[in-house]
Amino acid sequence: MEKSKVLVGMSGGVDSSVSALLLKEQGYEVVGVTLKLFDNDNNESGADAKRISEQLGIEHYVCDGQATFNKYVINDFINCYANCKTPNPCIECNRYIKFGLMYEKTKELNCKYIATGHYAKTEYSEKYDRWVLKKSKAGKKDQSYVLWNIPKEIIEFVKFPLADFENKEQIRDVARKAQLHVASKPDSEDICFIPDGNYKKFLEENSDIKPKYGNIVNSKGEILGKHSGLYNYTIGQRKGLGISNSTPLFVLGFNSIKNEVIVGKEKELYKKEIKVNNINLLLLDEIKDWMEVEVKTRYSSKMAKAKIMQEGGIINVVFDEPQRAITPGQSAVFYLEDYVVGGGKIM
Repeated sequence: MEKSKVLVGMSGGVDSSVSALLLKEQGYEVVGVTLKLFDNDNNESGADAKRISEQLGIEHYVCDGQATFNKYVINDFINCYANCKTPNPCIECNRYIKFGLMYEKTKELNCKYIATGHYAKTEYSEKYDRWVLKKSKAGKKDQSYVLWNIPKEIIEFVKFPLADFENKEQIRDVARKAQLHVASKPDSEDICFIPDGNYKKFLEENSDIKPKYGNIVNSKGEILGKHSGLYNYTIGQRKGLGISNSTPLFVLGFNSIKNEVIVGKEKELYKKEIKVNNINLLLLDEIKDWMEVEVKTRYSSKMAKAKIMQEGGIINVVFDEPQRAITPGQSAVFYLEDYVVGGGKIM
């Protein structure tokens, strides 16, 4: 029986290229799509994706997603910094672009499934009687953390062909054997729309956020120095504060009304309780009672044991052990074993 059509998001990198290759080998009718998302989006990625598509003998399209990307990703990025929060643009991009705009493209091209090169897994769970999102086998490189916000109704139509790979070298080996020219292409580490990594310059050139000097104070309100604009600092930051003290000081938070950066000792960075909003639950429809889970509060952070309880549009999180430098604007993602329960934005 002929397998269904699947639309693969192709960035021109090795992960998405191997994803397309594997799906074709599994018998799917594969269609590639590359998204153009911002003005300085270089065409190298599109050219690589097109070349791979030609090599694999699959159709390839370029989709202009600049307006949607600007509305949901760049605007959120700017608004977070304007409100003393630290954004994760990949999470907004996954929800609104890769599993929003690109999912709409699947219907337009009569594809049943959508696939990306993320390290994550989808499957049907008899236990939960639904399609679920799970961790991949990639360990520290697992990307389920940045996928908590995708619409749960589309999970059954999402494929992650790299779910069972344990490391990047295995994926590169597949690419080499297939003679894909991107086999050794380096990973992109920066925020895609800020290729030079200078987010402060990006904010100053693309928003009303400009240097505005104010006081650096301790938790008692005592003035210790001057800052160059709240957006230049993040919770947990130690270096670059320009103040001397007998013990190291770290950024604890902000007072946007007084235009102050608040600093303190490292022990003051730890919190045992947080609140989370903008909730998206995947494994359950609601959390009716205190539930024991593991929580990640940053992509690179370790799992932390906690209890969670939902009250309307907010989830209360109580950690077993206090956690360091929890940052508003980042995501708290909840796990039961390998299952993604859901997540939300740290308030």
